Amino acid sequence: MERFKVRIPANVLKGLEAVRHSGKTNMLDIPVVIDVLIKMAFIDAAFWVYDNRNFYSRCVIRGLEPEEGGGDQCAD
Repeated sequence: MERFKVRIPANVLKGLEAVRHSGKTNMLDIPVVIDVLIKMAFIDAAFWVYDNRNFYSRCVIRGLEPEEGGGDQCAD
């Protein structure tokens, strides 16, 4: 079975990649991810994660790509 990445806004992906590369938290620890995004000035990304927190874990596990790249949506 082919595994499709989840499409998210490019600016959100940029913020999440910055958090991941920082090593400051486990990417599945949603409250800390949001906190780190805010501290790193990725406010839009922090709001996106908060608004999509019910889908966020699935998004991280499946893989992420910018919306322009194809795959499934990760929002209602």
